Amino acid sequence: MPLDPKPADRVPGAPSPWTRWDAPRERWLMAENNCNGWPRSLLLEVCARILFPTVLVVSVYLLFAGHNDAGGGFSGGLVAGLAFVLRYVAGGSVELAAAVRIRPPVVIGAGLSIAVITAVVPVVFGLPVLSTDVWTLPLLGDLKLATSVFLDIGVYLLIVGVVLDLLRTLGAGIEARELEQEEEVDLP
Repeated sequence: MPLDPKPADRVPGAPSPWTRWDAPRERWLMAENNCNGWPRSLLLEVCARILFPTVLVVSVYLLFAGHNDAGGGFSGGLVAGLAFVLRYVAGGSVELAAAVRIRPPVVIGAGLSIAVITAVVPVVFGLPVLSTDVWTLPLLGDLKLATSVFLDIGVYLLIVGVVLDLLRTLGAGIEARELEQEEEVDLP
């Protein structure tokens, strides 16, 4: 669909695509009828929505600072996992599905693949497994990039995927049990 259809193709009275390109595609908070029986706390939902991006930025900082300072893929992945736990606690599986569009097994597989490839590539060059090298990137100033950061990225994705999978599987069982208990109470 072209962004700016010819005036003859537009429906009379419909807004132009240029006027609605930045409009949100979904609601910022869940509507009351979308919560699927999950107890709502508006304060917790708003705080979770505000803190979520900040916690993810901190987790990415820990991921990349781990080579020289405290942090790394494992601690960054755990912090990112806690951000997703916060979203889950705020709104259940509906809120988690709004935060994550990709299935957790895909994230786990991608993280494991990146970590294994990073560990095995040095063998191709005659070096021991998990050997690391430091590359200097002259285009970005005096930026040094250690190849171990790719292993950290793989571990980061692996941990985030495992946390998301745990929330999805264990959380679904908890929600189903709570809904069954509510239905038993409602029956005369």
